[in-house]
Amino acid sequence: MRDDQVPICMVTAYSYPQGLHADLADMDIVLVGDSLAMVELGHETTQYVTLEEMLHHCRAVARGCRRALLVGDMPFGSCEIGLSEALRNVTRMIREGSVQAVKIEGGKRLSPVIDACVQSLGVAVMGHIGLRPQSVSARGGFRPYGTNAVEAAQLLEDALALQEAGAFALVLECVPERLAIAVTTALRIPTIGIGSGVGTSGQVLVYHDLCGMMTHPHHAKVTPKFCRRFAEAGAEIHRGLVDYRSAVKQRLFPSAAYTPYQLDDREWERFGSVFERLTGQDLDAATKQQPQQLPIKTSGSVKDPTTDDIECLYRN
Repeated sequence: MRDDQVPICMVTAYSYPQGLHADLADMDIVLVGDSLAMVELGHETTQYVTLEEMLHHCRAVARGCRRALLVGDMPFGSCEIGLSEALRNVTRMIREGSVQAVKIEGGKRLSPVIDACVQSLGVAVMGHIGLRPQSVSARGGFRPYGTNAVEAAQLLEDALALQEAGAFALVLECVPERLAIAVTTALRIPTIGIGSGVGTSGQVLVYHDLCGMMTHPHHAKVTPKFCRRFAEAGAEIHRGLVDYRSAVKQRLFPSAAYTPYQLDDREWERFGSVFERLTGQDLDAATKQQPQQLPIKTSGSVKDPTTDDIECLYRN
């Protein structure tokens, strides 16, 4: 695809519906990213997601993603604590996560791990350099990488080393555009950019960012400035939830159109005798009351519902 000059399109996914949506949209690659930690699990960085959590979500995405290449992200600490442990974790990702390839974040220091994955396990590995979210604590937070000559040279060295180790592609995150073009030109393998301009071999974005899922003010400060919203799903979801709540509060839902299950008159009559025996009430008389008129029973007494009663329902 790179040789044909057709850009590679990659997107993240973290659940069965998201994997299905990505596959139906004809994505080339679907990445179950460690960004799961932030956009699905609510953590401040990607460092908190565990291998077990990644495996759980990879399996879910795999059930929906049947055509695109499915890549599983190796989480923080899973490939840095020794070669044998790294190979064991990568094996688990392939076997238990049902993915076809893994992504390993890091520079040339991780070349031996990538080489062993490719040569010993036969596992396809995607590299990830530039801004490395797993290393934000040591590298001054979420900031672009390669904005000076020293970092630019280091980026190129990392890219060449990972290519030599056998990586089939590289993610370039938050790299100046002309540096991303230079690195892409220097490599035989494709680059996939995120916040790195249009000159890479392809692009990747986080599902929640491009779909406009994170519309709450809390997330405004963490939505990347390089991300274009291609949809406003978050606003639509919010509208749907508000409309649903309103319909429930006004007893407009469910209407007859959404109440498909009925008890015929004969069975209703048979049930009436049971109802009267167990409750001491006549069934027809009891059910003639409108729902909003039904009282709330509390410890032997009967009272109309209050605000405290409603709040208690939510607390429980």
